[in-house]
Amino acid sequence: ATRTKSADVERADSGIGQMPARKWRNRASETLSSLQAWEAHRPCTDCGERDFPVETDVQNCNQRRADLCEKCRKRRTERKESVLEFVNTEASYGEDLRIIKEEFYLPMQAAGLLSQEQLQGIFSNIQELIDLNESFLEILQEEIDQAFDQGDDDLMTVCIGEIFLEFVNMLPAFQTYCLQQSSSVNMLNALEKEKELLRIFLNVSQNDNTALRRMNLRSFLMAPLQRVTKYPLLLSRIIKATTEYHPDHGSLREAKSRIESHLEHINMKTKQEGNTWTLRSFRQDSKKKREVINIEMRETALKTVGWLREETRFVMEGSLQLAQPPDGQWVKKGSKTLKFQNMQVLLLVNMKRVSESSLESAEPGPVKDAVLVLIRDKNNGKFHLLREPLRLSNCIVSTDPDCDDTFELIEIRREAFVFRDSDRARTHHWFRQIRRYSRELGSWKKRRNALPNIMISTPHTRP
Repeated sequence: ATRTKSADVERADSGIGQMPARKWRNRASETLSSLQAWEAHRPCTDCGERDFPVETDVQNCNQRRADLCEKCRKRRTERKESVLEFVNTEASYGEDLRIIKEEFYLPMQAAGLLSQEQLQGIFSNIQELIDLNESFLEILQEEIDQAFDQGDDDLMTVCIGEIFLEFVNMLPAFQTYCLQQSSSVNMLNALEKEKELLRIFLNVSQNDNTALRRMNLRSFLMAPLQRVTKYPLLLSRIIKATTEYHPDHGSLREAKSRIESHLEHINMKTKQEGNTWTLRSFRQDSKKKREVINIEMRETALKTVGWLREETRFVMEGSLQLAQPPDGQWVKKGSKTLKFQNMQVLLLVNMKRVSESSLESAEPGPVKDAVLVLIRDKNNGKFHLLREPLRLSNCIVSTDPDCDDTFELIEIRREAFVFRDSDRARTHHWFRQIRRYSRELGSWKKRRNALPNIMISTPHTRP
């Protein structure tokens, strides 16, 4: 018989029997149905819910935002509107600041209506607020533009809370302006009665200058106060429309807490100075009260050391127990023989600026100086320094295995202090941080690599 070549054999069937083929088609149909069912009930990417209606119309299905339920679509819309409101109102506030400078301050200065001292008394630190607003608004606008460029129409990648915390140093500038507001208005009232040319200029400006919207100077001078008190409300709206899984949720809450604490502090300082007006009051809880106290202590510390705010970093702050041993024999007897007193302690570091701009977002420069500020607990409503700040470049910090709940700081050729915290772990953290800057800045290192125990004659050497 002639052999049949394999190429001559033509298969008439699919190679799959009728029963397997039918099973395969049934399985494929079931798989397709399962995929369609999953597609119809896939969870919302924001909240994880599955029970939301699915658009059957192809056009509507293509238009709706993928994987979002109706509730989350609405929330995203509200968040976008709140973010845009924050940015737009910041721009409007900046325009009011520009009007104060260009339509009032500069013309009054050029015409010689008021002296430089009088202008300073009325307009306070308005230039500082203008600079801060321009920098803040520039970053906000850049984030908005970048989000739209990347196709993020909902602005979900815009993190207002993180940006606000980066510019948290603008809050002390608001405080300076707010605390001088009462005296500024009083000075303006007195000068307007005294100087006829000033009164004429203000009246003509209000009635004839269309840029002023028929508002007087006093109304524009209220803009910074209105803006700083509106921040908590704007942040609350964004927080309400931001899911807790969003990366900016925690920063938004922290930003709101920080601004409310500063407003409480401004209210407190206003009452202390005898002013009759106050900013809008906020509910105080224990956390906000502690933050207000911290703000006041930081101000006291900054005023004491005389450093620029933008060059200062607060590494640690809090309550410590302090004792001053008469000699080095206390280690043998133990810390129980020492008499401790409660003290507020702040560890401040002075950083070199890497650029002239105080708002540069680059990494901070090297450490120039570090100090420990010791403040007594409040007495008669005010903080008082125990002594001048301890410069860590002139101090040696050590601990002893026999007294691991304390650490000792010795100021070269002067005094010795023993510190401890109620929590042992926090005591060790304080010790590590203070020792770090003492070793980094200590001038004693330059002396033949001398060790601390060589330079100080104490009965017990410390590691």
